[in-house]
Amino acid sequence: MVSIDVPPEYGWVILGASLGPIITSMYLSGFVMKARKDYDVQYPNLYAVPKYHDKADEFNRVQRGHQNFLENSSSYSIITLLGGLRHPMACAIGTIFYCLGSVLYMKGYMDTTLEVKTARHKKGGGIKYVGLITSLISVGKLGYGIAMATES
Repeated sequence: MVSIDVPPEYGWVILGASLGPIITSMYLSGFVMKARKDYDVQYPNLYAVPKYHDKADEFNRVQRGHQNFLENSSSYSIITLLGGLRHPMACAIGTIFYCLGSVLYMKGYMDTTLEVKTARHKKGGGIKYVGLITSLISVGKLGYGIAMATES
């Protein structure tokens, strides 16, 4: 049997992996709500329809920035909660990078003066991958350590 000790710093991981994504999502959703009003995209439409909505691309870029976060945040939280058992402070600090990078990702993506293919990384959005890779490495090390453990 393998046992896992919960390090004393793990509370930072719990705070980051639970509160960080919620606060970030609430902040990002504010941009979407403002864009709905500015570009007249009413519910229940998730996205604006080109040729129906005059500023469909502009709205959709805002929506995609938030949607990207929503698509990835639950997986991020899971790997961070697990990886934090191995490297709690690295994962806790990584969450700051992930959340801040997600905001910068959206700010770049919604900037219509930037080329759509690269906009999400032009304002620093790539730093979210520092947090993601930190958690991936940490959870990989945890899983490998458990898989390779032998009974004494």
